[in-house]
Amino acid sequence: MENVIRFTGKETEIGSLSGLVTLPSDYKEGEKLPMIVFLHGIGERGESTPATLDVVAKHGVPKYFCKNPDYKGLRVITASPQCPSDYSWETIVVFLKKWIDEVAEKFGADKSKISITGLSMGGFGTWQMISLYPDYFCCAAPVCGGGGVWLAGDKFSGKTVRIYHSTDDDAVPYLYSVIMAQKVKNKGVNVEFTTYTDKGHGCWDTAYGETDLIEWLAGAV
Repeated sequence: MENVIRFTGKETEIGSLSGLVTLPSDYKEGEKLPMIVFLHGIGERGESTPATLDVVAKHGVPKYFCKNPDYKGLRVITASPQCPSDYSWETIVVFLKKWIDEVAEKFGADKSKISITGLSMGGFGTWQMISLYPDYFCCAAPVCGGGGVWLAGDKFSGKTVRIYHSTDDDAVPYLYSVIMAQKVKNKGVNVEFTTYTDKGHGCWDTAYGETDLIEWLAGAV
């Protein structure tokens, strides 16, 4: 079996979502592994042709696992869908959830160990997904994102959200993460907030590449 797979889901009202799935090199069909869901930013949207789908691996989790499915020795599935050009993650959450379900079922993800993370637009999508499907994800890490505080309910209570944002972000205000952090903290969510001061909007390079965030999402720390 290939270790980097272009996976297309079933046809929906907005067409078929596609994405990149990675599997450890010694993956055995039928085994249950943790799964990290990664949501890209607005610049990586596309129509899931081979050329546009490749850009999904430009940043974040797939940047590392598409080059090395055994990154840092982690035995984990990664699932990185591509958002169609005319949409944002927040507008297709139902279809996104179906795609994640299909990947989890196809490749045998341990459904008690599915985490989610995303950057910029994907950070907004991450907040949206844990607000609407709080029982589905074991933990979450929105990077330079934000969300609707009216959706940030208490059903994620007892779980942990790691937030990463830089105060000099000129694309998504740092305050957006501050507001969400306070809202969910008041609802019993464990919040770990990492603040940068000089990383700009691209703080994801540091968050994913220079911290233990990926290991944490995989359940290794």
